[in-house]
Amino acid sequence: MAYPRIDFLYLSEKDMLAAGVNDVAKCTDCMEEVLKLLDKGDYRMGGEDANSHGSMISFPEEPEFPNMPKDGPDRRFMAMPAYLGGQFDIAGVKWYGSNVENKAAGLPRSILMVILNDKQTGAPLAYMSANLLSAYRTAAVPGVGVRHLAVKNAKVLGVVGPGVINSITIETFASMRPSLETLKIYGRSKTSIDRCIEYVKKRCPQFKDFIVCDTLEDCVRDADILSFATSTPTGGQKNYPFVEREWIKPGCLLCGMGALNVPDEMVMDPATKLVVDYTGLYETWAEEYPYPTFDTWFLIGSKFTDMIHDKKLDFQRMENLGAILNGKLPGRDNDQQVIIYSIGGMPVEDVAWGKTVYENAIKMEIGTKLNLWEEPYLF
Repeated sequence: MAYPRIDFLYLSEKDMLAAGVNDVAKCTDCMEEVLKLLDKGDYRMGGEDANSHGSMISFPEEPEFPNMPKDGPDRRFMAMPAYLGGQFDIAGVKWYGSNVENKAAGLPRSILMVILNDKQTGAPLAYMSANLLSAYRTAAVPGVGVRHLAVKNAKVLGVVGPGVINSITIETFASMRPSLETLKIYGRSKTSIDRCIEYVKKRCPQFKDFIVCDTLEDCVRDADILSFATSTPTGGQKNYPFVEREWIKPGCLLCGMGALNVPDEMVMDPATKLVVDYTGLYETWAEEYPYPTFDTWFLIGSKFTDMIHDKKLDFQRMENLGAILNGKLPGRDNDQQVIIYSIGGMPVEDVAWGKTVYENAIKMEIGTKLNLWEEPYLF
């Protein structure tokens, strides 16, 4: 870039698709590198400890001012800044607004954008549509878990919450385990279930059997891999999907992107392997959302930190997937081992996949170049 002139690339959703944002295999490769870098420490996120998920604006239940939004399900704005080193060497931020009521207007619940910045000057490099970017990286992080932790000949996949994220997750898991052939679905909305099945039939011909389950137990039983991606529940952990130990097939991998709960005894059992995308994230959540964190923050990893607080669990039981990938810790012990994998989502993932898609767009001459200034008016 020839300073002081600054140009940046605008990438619409159509541009992002043309640049490969929906390539599930490459996105999973990208997330694998991110998890390795997190374990090595070559990153920064928000907060004093550099592990914060982001900064959120929420709203009161009864606003004092007439124009202020009122609190509601998934009603928030959030900024998620990060720097990631290694092959990415990029800074950026994801910014989004979320409101369940968007659906009535024909809009997604959340509308997301990502800005990429030069790490030295802060100059913008790209401003990109990020709904797909965020969705595919969200699915790819459990995809890394499936690649390295699921049994090799997994045949049955069960999904709880058949929305957009789990639809992409199914596609990602299918890419990691071509042996998958049966899909079990448990959800509240027939529309979402039908849409999910239609999506999978178009993109994953390996699935031969589709089973719509009437109960959570039906979905869980006999599954080799489980994916939980329900909408954020309110009212505490009593409203989270609760999976009884006896329902779980030996060797099953449980991937918790959404709410999930299991018996304390199962978590405490040393035969159960407990894996998270990054322990530092859950430690920070334990500070940001005071104990009991799991009542407020629905991810199963926050149950782990609560149990560590209660001295029911040793901290070392909670293992970084990145440490497994870097060879510091073993992966699956045997084909009978049950593994619980908690996925929280981090802005380093957004800037990593954003940088990768941005570089593709540059090579393919995709996007619209916009000028910030020829030279700054004030200097």
